[in-house]
Amino acid sequence: MAGGAFVDGSGGGKKYEGGVTVFVILTCLVAAMGGLIFGYDIGISGGVTSMDSFLSKFFPSVYKKEKANHHENMYCKFDDHMLTLFTSSLYLAALIASFFASTVTRKFGRKISMLFGGSIFLAGAIINGVAVNVAMLIIGRLLLGVGVGFANQSVPVYLSEMAPAKLRGALNIGFQMAITIGILVANLVNYGTSKITGGWGWRVSLGLAGVPAIMIGVGSLFLPDTPNSILERGHQEKAKRMLRKIRGTENVEEEFQDLVAASEAAKKVVHPWRNITKRKYRPHLVICILIPFFQQLTGINVIMFYAPVLFKTIGFGDDASLMSAVITGVVNVVATTVSVYSADRYGRRFLFLQGGTQMFICQIVVSVLIGKSFGTAGVGAMSKVMANFVLTFICLYVSGFAWSWGPLGWLVPSEICPLEIRSAGQAINVSVNMFFTFVIGQFFLTMLCHMKFGLFLFFAGFVLLMTIFVFLFLPETKNVPIEEMNKVWKAHWFWGKYVGDEDDDNETGSKTQTNAALC
Repeated sequence: MAGGAFVDGSGGGKKYEGGVTVFVILTCLVAAMGGLIFGYDIGISGGVTSMDSFLSKFFPSVYKKEKANHHENMYCKFDDHMLTLFTSSLYLAALIASFFASTVTRKFGRKISMLFGGSIFLAGAIINGVAVNVAMLIIGRLLLGVGVGFANQSVPVYLSEMAPAKLRGALNIGFQMAITIGILVANLVNYGTSKITGGWGWRVSLGLAGVPAIMIGVGSLFLPDTPNSILERGHQEKAKRMLRKIRGTENVEEEFQDLVAASEAAKKVVHPWRNITKRKYRPHLVICILIPFFQQLTGINVIMFYAPVLFKTIGFGDDASLMSAVITGVVNVVATTVSVYSADRYGRRFLFLQGGTQMFICQIVVSVLIGKSFGTAGVGAMSKVMANFVLTFICLYVSGFAWSWGPLGWLVPSEICPLEIRSAGQAINVSVNMFFTFVIGQFFLTMLCHMKFGLFLFFAGFVLLMTIFVFLFLPETKNVPIEEMNKVWKAHWFWGKYVGDEDDDNETGSKTQTNAALC
């Protein structure tokens, strides 16, 4: 074997020389701020749509229903498609933008995508902050969605490519950590702006989305591009210098040659979108579709988008509903740190399975408690003790998601794809995520109106299904170098028959990354 790397006897894969440098930590922290714009938006919309001043100005019919508590079915008082379109339109725009972002990320680099995403998000925040009608609100939300699409496409890939294999999980989860911090900050902002007299607090909430947009936009100007991206654009010496810098050692030849082999294979792929449909990429395609699909069908965005609305629906007052959203936001941030610590120690599969079990139990309990209070008619009241129990189990549910499906839903798809299909794979991941985020955002309040407390059983069924899927079909990827990931699929009991040997791979005229990395 050539010098500069060794094979881990535990089966984790090849280990390259070099340590974890301050430079890598700082660049990953700056890049992870791209999650702030996504998180802030997730948290801000639910609080704003629960504010009376916002509802009375833009959605007066909903405002009237909300104030007629004693006459209205509790499950249905916020059911309005224009109101949900305010929240969900962003994710439809993000879905479309993710496909354009894939091309930009591949041809111009990851940092350019971050800069563009932050700039467009800033424009959307300004329009929403000064909106005078629903049309301006929707236009602003569409621009926010474009920004989110570009950030979500580029940031996880950037983090996976910059991080050494042994810390890839922790550093990539920085993106999810930034999302949870953004949600918490948004909940705190909503709680504060709801106290502003004069009925314009919602403008502050929406306009402050410009702050994280400026942070990622300015931060991206100072970020270096990843060695993978530099190689992808044909600059070998520059890529080698960057690799030495981020690994903190001159002896990077082994890792660099693996990167070059991967890049050469990628360049021979003219149509990455067509390529990802080939048989040997079947596991990558399936995971990039099903992981984001299941992530959204956990029902987490029911809580994150509509926490204040949901808590008001089940009997919390105005202040109590906003404060309860803050509490779940704090739980979300704290629990995500568990994943940062655990993902590279205990593995992705363990966290997926444990978190899924915890979420399933909590959703069953919440459904029973809400059903006991309001029945199927949606008429009644929830005692303070019962409401606190609901809040407790929702927090347990959020914590289970925050250390499993939340961060790992972004980490795993970004790390499993070889370079030649990485941009396409990440675009599929983002677009599927955004599509089902749109679906949940648009139809949740209608589903709540019709399915009532059974809605939580609906999501619990998907949590059970996705936990079984992980147990059967997701291999462990912790500590495996990103250039050597195909060996994981070859060793899997099911996917091994799709990911062929060297002869199969040579049908495309090049070796795979795995064969380039083997000694």
